[in-house]
Amino acid sequence: MMDDNTNDRPPVTESPWSEWRKVSPARLALGRVGTGLPTDEVLRFGWAHAMARDAIHAALDAPKLAATLQQLGWVTAQTRSHAPDRVTYLRRPDLGRVLDPHEAGKLRALDVAAGNICIVIGDGLSSIAVERHAAPLLAALQPLLPAELAGSPVVIATQARVALADEVADVLKSRLSIMLIGERPGLSSPDSLGIYITHAPFSGRSDADRNCISNVRPEGLSYAAAAFKLAWLVREALGRGLTGVNLKDESDLTLLNGSVADLDRLPGPTK
Repeated sequence: MMDDNTNDRPPVTESPWSEWRKVSPARLALGRVGTGLPTDEVLRFGWAHAMARDAIHAALDAPKLAATLQQLGWVTAQTRSHAPDRVTYLRRPDLGRVLDPHEAGKLRALDVAAGNICIVIGDGLSSIAVERHAAPLLAALQPLLPAELAGSPVVIATQARVALADEVADVLKSRLSIMLIGERPGLSSPDSLGIYITHAPFSGRSDADRNCISNVRPEGLSYAAAAFKLAWLVREALGRGLTGVNLKDESDLTLLNGSVADLDRLPGPTK
């Protein structure tokens, strides 16, 4: 039996891949103690799992987010899906893709010019991601959009799935929908924000009709880089009249080809 002498405690056997931990937050090269994991890694796993669960179940503070966006100059509205609560939302993904029957009329009453893009912010599976990253991303996006698009409405939706943006944009008669939504949390990334762009949105659009930008957060794709990609996709989608598998994201080629105009419009890092 071991005593309290630390010299008698089994040492942690380091993984030969431990150098990779310096460049990735992923759970790799954890080492071992005998045939088990080190205690600190077991505790970190429990903490990461708790963070992921909290991200899924935490309610989005929609009024607070709306106030923040209004200070940035965005026109906002709030809506909700047909899922009445979080439990139903998790068990019935289909209800998160359609509006509550009473919400469509409220959206039609908004004073929004038809033809503009429609930005929807959905809590998705991580309200934490939305609360942390939606406003900074839109702040980075504003200077990259033409004036007639920068005033587009922002609809904050709760119990939302990606496809909900299609119905919202269809009700508002928008040519393009942009959904900012909390992604399914991982053990090293409970706050990743995803972006989905759909041209000519309507209920029934498939995922093949959308373009996606994922893992938007300071530890992943920066706000500036995500905003640049999004602005490029918006311009190309409206110009070509399509999105999805028919529109390849070639925004990086714009920078590689030395477009000074686009480089000058790329904002600096936003935290």
